[in-house]
Amino acid sequence: MQNLKNILSGFVLSFIGSIPLGYLNVVGFQIYEKSGVQPTIYFLLGVLCIEFLVINFTLIFAKKLAENKKLTKYIEVFSVVFMFLLAAVFYFGTNTKTDYATSFRYMPFVLGLVLSSLNFIQIPFWTGWNLYLLNQNYIEISNYKKYFYLLGTVMGSFFGMLGLILSLNYFASNVEFLSKYLIKFIIPAVFLGLGFFQGYKFYQKYFR
Repeated sequence: MQNLKNILSGFVLSFIGSIPLGYLNVVGFQIYEKSGVQPTIYFLLGVLCIEFLVINFTLIFAKKLAENKKLTKYIEVFSVVFMFLLAAVFYFGTNTKTDYATSFRYMPFVLGLVLSSLNFIQIPFWTGWNLYLLNQNYIEISNYKKYFYLLGTVMGSFFGMLGLILSLNYFASNVEFLSKYLIKFIIPAVFLGLGFFQGYKFYQKYFR
């Protein structure tokens, strides 16, 4: 029963966490649009390999990581700068016809590994949630039980990201406005907005 609880807790958390529009989903959408489902799955598997390691690491050292305020601050600064950088990359990349998503068209798995390794914001995300789930006794990680939780998180991320990618492709293919402006303007605007929002939260947290 506890193993099933671990799987469900991990699945629900990672599924919901993977749905908001992020750069990994956007790149996955571009790969699907250009190359189809098989390279997209390889890309997601690369992403999930790193995520598996991050979740396992933060699960073991959750308390110590939560107490390391300096590390958290550096990660938050990086995430703000990274959002603005992504907005620029997608905006100028699409306007200059540069195809970033298929630069690694023969190595989508490697691209997933590289881009997921740059997703430092997942460290405080999983640290906070792992601490919460442990403190509330939603999960049990003694002996082999933690691997059921890890299995649930990986499954949730895979289906959440794949579902969003397929949804983006559907709407981009059937809604003329989205097909013209999704990558060129809407997604850069989303990243720009996220950068300002995270910057505002950072200012409130450390300077007010």
